[in-house]
Amino acid sequence: MRILVLPAVLIVVAVLVYVLVVLVRGAVRERPGGTTDQVPRWEAHTAMEDGWTLVVIRRMTPGRDGPVELARQTVRAIPDDDPHWDERYREAMLEARARITTLELESG
Repeated sequence: MRILVLPAVLIVVAVLVYVLVVLVRGAVRERPGGTTDQVPRWEAHTAMEDGWTLVVIRRMTPGRDGPVELARQTVRAIPDDDPHWDERYREAMLEARARITTLELESG
């Protein structure tokens, strides 16, 4: 019976830490007026243009009429008829996410 106590305690502690993190993140994002933080952020995006799949990252900010694109970088262009499209797309998305992480670290 003692052997089950340690895993149970670890699970309870993990759940409490998770709930605490979620609550703290929610408190940081919300402002008194109920609006969310207006800080621009980078996001990965896919665009289809003229037989090409473009994997891009965009710096977006909320605007009065919807999201506004502040900057755009093309990570990779993949021909739609490429036999290895799936593999190249996954690699491009990994590269895009890595670039976003780098840009966010440099700007923070």
